[in-house]
Amino acid sequence: MGVSLPRKELFDIPEGVIYLDGNSLGVLPKGAAARAQQTITEEWGAQLIRAWNSAGWMALPQVVGDRIADLIGAPAGSVATGDTLSIKVYQALAAALKMRPDRKVILSDNGNFPSDLYMAEGLIKTLDQGYTLRTPAPEEVMAAITEEVAVVMLTQVDYRSGRMHDMAAITQRAHEVGAVMIWDLAHSAGAVQLDMAASKAEFAVGCSYKYLNGGPGAPAFIYVRPDIVESIEPALSGWLGHDAPFAMELSYRPASATERMRVGTPPILQLAVLQEALTAWDGVDMAELRAASQRLSDLFITEVEKRCPMLTLASPREASTRGSQVSFAFEHGYLAMQAIIDRGVIGDFRAPNIMRFGFTPLYLDDADIIAAAEIIEEVMAKELWRAEKYNVRLRVT
Repeated sequence: MGVSLPRKELFDIPEGVIYLDGNSLGVLPKGAAARAQQTITEEWGAQLIRAWNSAGWMALPQVVGDRIADLIGAPAGSVATGDTLSIKVYQALAAALKMRPDRKVILSDNGNFPSDLYMAEGLIKTLDQGYTLRTPAPEEVMAAITEEVAVVMLTQVDYRSGRMHDMAAITQRAHEVGAVMIWDLAHSAGAVQLDMAASKAEFAVGCSYKYLNGGPGAPAFIYVRPDIVESIEPALSGWLGHDAPFAMELSYRPASATERMRVGTPPILQLAVLQEALTAWDGVDMAELRAASQRLSDLFITEVEKRCPMLTLASPREASTRGSQVSFAFEHGYLAMQAIIDRGVIGDFRAPNIMRFGFTPLYLDDADIIAAAEIIEEVMAKELWRAEKYNVRLRVT
């Protein structure tokens, strides 16, 4: 049995705010600012370049990677951190295509996050070898996994609706036809119970600024199945992925295991903050967290539907088939969300009409859900979103 949830005492949540947007950007852990200050003044400031050794900076990507590995059900040494999620998608996809040189189809779905698809399109153009990208509807993916598919690349939890793919079934189907499997865990890591080792997927990628609370700009991660990692030749063969960076050899020689998936200089400040943020997960049982998330989101659906008939549920009703978010569709969703945020309930909006709400049991409880539903009801019933000020479209929605 894990520690009791929520753990609100570990987070800095502004007074008067109910934060339902951990699926987009996590909240500030209480120790994060102090850790950043320590890294800046005591390590960088006092130790200068010596801190790469004396403060353990060079090892930090692997230390943090091992902690993330534990959260996603992967063995130590199988997760590398650094760079951005888009870069990790590119790395995984390039490596996967090399594993199936006689096949020319990349299979994703039309609910995938656009950046994943953009990276696939860019790689296809760069390689110029006749690859095609197919994006059927999510519910048609299983039927589309055929023997001409080289790689299946999917985001487990849909960023708009929260719809969750069956990782085990899809991975098994991909392997039955000889395809390589890549999972994007952006909306899964820290939200749902994962067992990457048991899934047998070759690759997984993810970010750490959402449910892992690493902060804006926090580094991404990539998982490579241990039995294939030594055969991977990284498409982005950076200095820090070399077997001996300070040997200054003129030709690239990949490091062992997932160290080879490192590219450039590690973002030390962000990694230090992320390392501190991950301490909030100490003692947390992921099965219990998932159960709490489902209970909170079910409660939210019940309360909002009871109070706001003008909103249409855009997420799966069955909790086991969605991630840790709930979405509602509304014609004036952007305006409504701005009015809701103005009153202390922070969610977000995704085009064309989706109002998203994330549920993080680390810092949310039933009282928060009821209070949030009451505020949403007030905004919708009184049509407070019609105020002129909400017609200004912000750059980030």
